[in-house]
Amino acid sequence: MIFIGTDIVPISRIDKMIQEKGDHFLKHIFSTTEQNICNKKASPSIHYSGKFAAKEAVKKAILSSKSVLTIPLSSIEIQNDKDGMPLVQIQENGFNFKHMKVSISHAGDYAIATAILELK
Repeated sequence: MIFIGTDIVPISRIDKMIQEKGDHFLKHIFSTTEQNICNKKASPSIHYSGKFAAKEAVKKAILSSKSVLTIPLSSIEIQNDKDGMPLVQIQENGFNFKHMKVSISHAGDYAIATAILELK
């Protein structure tokens, strides 16, 4: 079976959370690897927003599959391959999938992501 999830995030919302909550927000949502990736960019908030949207899209795809009842955003990690393409890592025990693909885009004031999940 195939499941899909999509999310759109105002970049200003994530930037505001980073400004107001700082490391508490970042450590609660993003792994050290994700933080390192985003912090190396000229505009980290844009990339944090993209990763946040991707995490939400992945979560929606997983939850729509009814394979698990809940999954925290912190257990979903959005890494990048050597070419910059997003890769999904799931840290949740007991959740097995065949393929998980995610696409992230930024335009103007928004970041959007779509995730496609194929179960085993």
